[in-house]
Amino acid sequence: MHRRRFLQGALAGATFAAPMIGPFVSSATAQAWPSRNIAMVVPFPPGGQADLAARPVAQALEKILGKSVVVDNRSGAGGMVGNAFAARAEPDGHTLLMALSSMMFLPEAERLYHRKPSYELDQFSPIARVLADPAMLCVRSDARWKTVADLVADAKKRPGEISFGSSGNYGAAHVPFEMFQQAADIKLLHVPYRGGGPALTAFLGKQVDITAQAPGPITPHVQGGAARLLANWGSKRAAEYPDVPTFIEIGYEEVEYYIWAGLFVPMGTSAPVMARLRDAMHEVMKNPQVTDVFVKAASPPAYLDQPEFQAFVDADAKRLIPVVRKIGRLDEK
Repeated sequence: MHRRRFLQGALAGATFAAPMIGPFVSSATAQAWPSRNIAMVVPFPPGGQADLAARPVAQALEKILGKSVVVDNRSGAGGMVGNAFAARAEPDGHTLLMALSSMMFLPEAERLYHRKPSYELDQFSPIARVLADPAMLCVRSDARWKTVADLVADAKKRPGEISFGSSGNYGAAHVPFEMFQQAADIKLLHVPYRGGGPALTAFLGKQVDITAQAPGPITPHVQGGAARLLANWGSKRAAEYPDVPTFIEIGYEEVEYYIWAGLFVPMGTSAPVMARLRDAMHEVMKNPQVTDVFVKAASPPAYLDQPEFQAFVDADAKRLIPVVRKIGRLDEK
């Protein structure tokens, strides 16, 4: 089943009950917000992890906040275009960003080329983490590689010939492959696309040999027999795929990466509005009509409220920004 049709079908007819908003957000600012429709920017095309997170959350927020929450797919430059658009938005709570893990290190990638980044991480305030899946190493069912060892051995014989698709240079599906290549001492051919959805389409259409995907987007194709999983980039095996080993198990101890999705607002958004959004997201992530969509897509909810999510982002950025620096400039490779 096509993943986007699955999400649309799962959401059709769902009724989200609007909860009472906590008493700590009773200021005039919070009461006046939202005064118009809200845009939830997704910096990738439909069909990827950020889109999976955004659509059920947006529909639930509409019922809670009483205004339309419109998913706005603004793709390009591995997520840079949409992230920068959201960073420049008026910090009035009417523009939200459903970002992926790549938002942390894309500005560092710009600095590698001596360019001024189009946004900085500190231009955003986190609201809530929604998903946090390990990236999965995917091959088509007819591929010759049955294990990661098979793939590594073949890559050593044919450096630069085995291709992988990603969501864009230094994007959420590019960095994990760079980590793998560095650890395994192999050279693969990188083919960037405008997002995880197009990268998955290219993989299924045999335009590239392998890809990295979160469990949600790839699961329908594994279940349908079009794809197989060789490994995951997490610290432990995924409950949905207990037979798929981690890279750490295989012997690549530093190869760990998660394609997380979380909700942000532009820095400067008022405290009352942020508090109301946090309260709303707490209700959204408890709603079984939202969480069931994620579970059925093999991408279980991984909710963190603002303080915990901020600490998580800080720690992940500290770990992954050095990885991007080690990758270096792609035009020098």
